[in-house]
Amino acid sequence: IKGHFFEKNIERGEIILLEGEPTRDLFFVQSGVVKLVKTSAEGKEQILKILRPGESFGDAPVLDGGPNPASAQAMTAVSLCGLSKNDLESILHEYPGVALNVIAVLAGQVRHFMSLIEDLSFKHVIDRVAKILLEHSQDGSSNRPRLTQQEMAAMAGTAREMIGRSLKALEEDGIIRFERHRIIITDNKALEALAG
Repeated sequence: IKGHFFEKNIERGEIILLEGEPTRDLFFVQSGVVKLVKTSAEGKEQILKILRPGESFGDAPVLDGGPNPASAQAMTAVSLCGLSKNDLESILHEYPGVALNVIAVLAGQVRHFMSLIEDLSFKHVIDRVAKILLEHSQDGSSNRPRLTQQEMAAMAGTAREMIGRSLKALEEDGIIRFERHRIIITDNKALEALAG
C-alpha cells in the first residue's frame, strides 16, 4: 500500500483545498494542524473542524466525485500524506478491509458534524466557548496551536466580541484566568458543566 502515497509539505496559512473546487486527492495530516472552513458569500468563516496528525480530509470529493464542501488551510507548517482517487479505488478493491475503516472514519465525521449543528443551534455562546476551551486546551503537545479570539468566534459561529464577553464572564466566575496571553482553566468541572 505504501507505494500509493505521496508526501506534501505546506506552509502556515496556505490553502490546501478550496471550497467548491474539484479535487482528486485524499490527505492525511502527518504533522501540524489544518482547519476545515466554510466561508459565506460575505466572507464570514465557520471553522468546521481542526485536524491533527492521523486525521484525514478531502474524503467526500474523492469518494463521490463532487467539489470540496469546505476549504482546508494550514494553521501551522504541515506535512501531509496524500492518496489519489485512482489509488484509493485500487486499494479498496485489493484490500476490502480498508473499506470498513473508511466507513468508520466517515461515520465519525457525521457524528462530529451532527454535534456541531447541535451546538450552533441549541447552546448559548458561553457554553460553546467552554466546549472549545476544553477541546483545545494545551496538553503539552506541540500539535495544539493557540487559538485567537477570531478563530474561536469562527468555531462558535459568533462575533469576536461575544467571545471576549464570554471569556470575561468565565474569568469573573473564577472558571478561567489569563496569564501572559494564555487562558488557564482553574475550574475544570464548572467548564465541563457549561460545555454539557
